Amino acid sequence: MDKFQNKYRIPSARLKGYDYGANGMYYVTICTKNRLHYFGEIVSTPNVAADNLGVVETDNVGVVETDDADVVETDNYPSLQPTEIGKIAIKFWQEIPEHFPFVELDEFIIMPNHIHGILVFNKPDKTDWTPNQFGVQSQNLGSVIRGYKASLKRFANQNNIEFEWQPRYHDRIIRDERGLNAVRRYIIDNPANWNNDLLNMKSNVESNVKSNVDVETGNL
Repeated sequence: MDKFQNKYRIPSARLKGYDYGANGMYYVTICTKNRLHYFGEIVSTPNVAADNLGVVETDNVGVVETDDADVVETDNYPSLQPTEIGKIAIKFWQEIPEHFPFVELDEFIIMPNHIHGILVFNKPDKTDWTPNQFGVQSQNLGSVIRGYKASLKRFANQNNIEFEWQPRYHDRIIRDERGLNAVRRYIIDNPANWNNDLLNMKSNVESNVKSNVDVETGNL
């Protein structure tokens, strides 16, 4: 285990030597603590009572705004029935470019206990290269994710909502169009595949699948 400022730290999962502030496409996964379903549940019936939680209009999660705030319409396609913090998680993700103008949003999905999203960095004037390093992060992937996680946690605290993040996050650098399309499809299909998702604690308990394994490459 490495040391930083005389304190032990878990080695970074980031790609050594890579500039995480560089132009490019980043696929990230962020989980809730202990994989608890803070953001809601996946439902697939035509009309589902939402226990006065209201609804959110967003193409990414397949939930549409209706006149009845107590009903979520899913058109029989599995979609997130969001809790209050789930709705804010969607809203704050959509607002990331307002805080980081160099970030463009691609496909994303809010699931009951995790988030998958593609962030596109576009810095036309960037010419230098700064390898990833441990310490203060600025204008890079780490700072974007840290800002997002902090804003959601702050909202939860201010509104007395029980909510915790899993430390750290998982990322993958998308290198070509084929990889981009594969990740997009995985994100879009995530609700439909929820029952078999390794991040679905309920499903894992029933099938005796180890639940702390990331959907692709390792622990988050």
